[in-house]
Amino acid sequence: MVEKKAVAITVPAADNSPVEEDKPLKKMPQELKDAPIKDELSEEDLELKTQLEMLIERLKESDTKLYNPTLETLRTLILTSTSSMTSVPKPLKFLRPLYPDMVTIHDSWLDNADKRFLADILSILAMTYDDDKLDTLKYRQVGSKNAIGSWGHEYVRHLSTEIGQEYIRRQEKEAETEDLVELALEVAPFFLAHNAEADAVDLLLQLDIVPKLVGFVDKNSYKRVCLYIASCVNYLESPDDAICLRTAHDIYLKHNKYAEALLIAIRMSDKTLIQSLFDNCQDPLLKKQLAFMLARQQIFVETEDEDLQNCINNTHLTTHFINLARELDLMEPKTPEDIYKTHLEHKRSAGAAQVDSARQNLASTFVNAFVNAGFGVDKLMLPEEDDGGWIFKNKDHGMMSASASLGMLLLWDVDMGLNQIDKYIYSDDENIRAGALLAVGIVNSGVRNLADPALAVLSEHLEDSKSVANRGLGLAYAGSAREELSELLLPIVSNPDLAMELASFAALALGQIFVGTCDGEITSTILQTMLERTDGQLGETFGRFMGLGLGLLHLGTRGQCDVTLETLKAVEHPIAKKTSVIVEICAYAGSGDVLHIQRMLHYCNDHIDSESGGDDEFQAFAVIGIALIALGEDIGAEMALRSFTHLMHYGEPVIRKAVPLAIGLLCASNPVLSVLDTLGKYSHDTDIEVALNSIFAMGMVGAGTNNARVAQMLRHLASYYHKDASCLFVVRIAQGLLHMGKGTLTINPLNTDRQIMSNVALAGLLTTLVAFTDVKTLILGRHHYLLYSLVTAMYPRFLITLNEELENEAVAVRVGQAVDVVGQAGRPKTITGFQTHSTPVLLAYSERAELSTEEYLAQAPILEGIVILKKNPDYVEETKA
Repeated sequence: MVEKKAVAITVPAADNSPVEEDKPLKKMPQELKDAPIKDELSEEDLELKTQLEMLIERLKESDTKLYNPTLETLRTLILTSTSSMTSVPKPLKFLRPLYPDMVTIHDSWLDNADKRFLADILSILAMTYDDDKLDTLKYRQVGSKNAIGSWGHEYVRHLSTEIGQEYIRRQEKEAETEDLVELALEVAPFFLAHNAEADAVDLLLQLDIVPKLVGFVDKNSYKRVCLYIASCVNYLESPDDAICLRTAHDIYLKHNKYAEALLIAIRMSDKTLIQSLFDNCQDPLLKKQLAFMLARQQIFVETEDEDLQNCINNTHLTTHFINLARELDLMEPKTPEDIYKTHLEHKRSAGAAQVDSARQNLASTFVNAFVNAGFGVDKLMLPEEDDGGWIFKNKDHGMMSASASLGMLLLWDVDMGLNQIDKYIYSDDENIRAGALLAVGIVNSGVRNLADPALAVLSEHLEDSKSVANRGLGLAYAGSAREELSELLLPIVSNPDLAMELASFAALALGQIFVGTCDGEITSTILQTMLERTDGQLGETFGRFMGLGLGLLHLGTRGQCDVTLETLKAVEHPIAKKTSVIVEICAYAGSGDVLHIQRMLHYCNDHIDSESGGDDEFQAFAVIGIALIALGEDIGAEMALRSFTHLMHYGEPVIRKAVPLAIGLLCASNPVLSVLDTLGKYSHDTDIEVALNSIFAMGMVGAGTNNARVAQMLRHLASYYHKDASCLFVVRIAQGLLHMGKGTLTINPLNTDRQIMSNVALAGLLTTLVAFTDVKTLILGRHHYLLYSLVTAMYPRFLITLNEELENEAVAVRVGQAVDVVGQAGRPKTITGFQTHSTPVLLAYSERAELSTEEYLAQAPILEGIVILKKNPDYVEETKA
């Protein structure tokens, strides 16, 4: 190919002017190149620089009378200098090169007032001459010790940094730190007085003297201080976290804020502190609010006042829930078909296999129970002309779940519930009888009745082969820690002649009733049973529930599980490894402890060949443990979700089937778009157990939200799996969960603005998830009734406002996305993108509410659940122009 030459074409200018040729650039003269670039000083700056140099020269002279006026002039020049936020004040800038001379002068002087004065000036100069010697602190300690804020805010911040650094150095050398503590106690009040509460808390935290804050905090700063302390707790190790919470509690108590102090005491799980706060509160209206707050956490305290006892026992919960349903026009019962919307499903009629009608009816039973939960009306189980017909449309063990669904439909309404259930308790069919016993437990879940009907009915049937009576007790008395229940159930756990299924479910019931108490007698009984049972019995799938019972006893107790973990090493069966992981993840639930998350990930690294006799099931619990430990801590939760993606790519089958369950736990009743997409992908997995668990996890993530995207995805899955009875059954269950309580309920264990984790709710979620780790044997087998374990986590996601007579009072509230305002200056807005509604209202997982006007004063610090309002005596209604 011939190479063409480039041709230059001249283009005339627009104005036909002659084109100028390119001229070479002029070269910079060599002398200009080599000349140093000078920082041009103005006349004023030059004069100041000269004056400062002259003052330092004067300090070198022998005339001591000149020292004091010279130092005074230096101080005045430094204090009166002005500069922008980002630049160093001019005097400090010009004195920086003279700093070594000033240090020499200071060392040469005799100890007197002038030397201490010079040390003060060196202390502030050292801020600009920091060479890791911590001179600001050094010269502050040998200076005249004027008021800590005399040099301004930036100086105090720098000083506090050096105090922290010096404290760490001395700790390593085990040297005395009293002088540092003394100085920190001067710095902290300055910070608190100048809107730097976070700096004050950080400094005292670093020096391990946080309780000293109580004496410094006043009515203007206590809210911001306590908010910051409480938010730091997630990042602290034991016992620092407990010390911080106790400090926040003491500050609230000092300012007579009993409701806020109670929330802190609940986070500490300190029953004595809770009882003390409740007893010492003198305001009768506030005391009722405290009772409602305790009822939300299912913490029962004793009181002689009948009204207060009713509030604590959640007696009126069903009334408030029905009022909410009427207000939102939700009383019309829904049928399973209303939920499935099969007319919207993509039909594949050609050769479609007919799904087993009994399995279909069982799915409809669960959907009906979840959707109409708490409403007391439905179209399957409770129509007026009902003769129990729907129960008989189910086969064998399906009849058990059908009769148990009565408890769910009549949830929290003990009197009406027991009347409806009573006729089935004496049925000839043992399945219906067993289901009715479970219904008694379910209907009593979350409420307490002084007559104890659940205990009276269920205690007679504890050793029935169906083992549902002890499940019923576990649900009815979850979190109550009542000794008489321990006396009833312990003999069943320890009796070697009873089936492993019965003993395991009794241990699980004890775990739910005594959740988070570390009860020594129950712990030792379960451990002893594991040691005595044969390998064949321990190898049964029910053994996992015995391990879970032991884990629930240690829920949220952190280091208190060490003795139990050591004892488990004596059990030679693989169940020991499984149980150890369960106990460990339960103990650190919600702690965000990174080290324990790493341990769980490490467990997932091991490749165990299950075909050659190895038991790899503990890895499934380790995966769930990652979610459980990260629960409630946003950054940890995000990191956990990222880890799950890797586990799904590279993990063993046992790990892969547990990942969707862990995601479901992490985002319960919180349908995050990215999570839904991930689960949607997993729900088409070739491993059927991964697909089943993913579908159920979608139901958990959307539980009680009526989320349209989840509903559409589940309808698509229903048509995709129309030939697979097992998958279709779980899709239907997920659809029921999505529309739980017609969109009024939540199963998320975090409540009260996501600050408090409910142990009782977590116990119910974990029971269900553990059942799904062997979904084919348990949920798709005879133990589908374990799905009702979710009842302890189910609670209305409402905000209801009551007046001083505890009657419904409709007020305007703003509901919007919660904004994190910890450590922010001024009075930032706590919600964004809000809408104004009239109570009662529903709150989503990430939403927060606040009163629209100042006409009422809320007795609760956080507007969630049942809130009592009091008229504001200082309110003046705005007059319209």
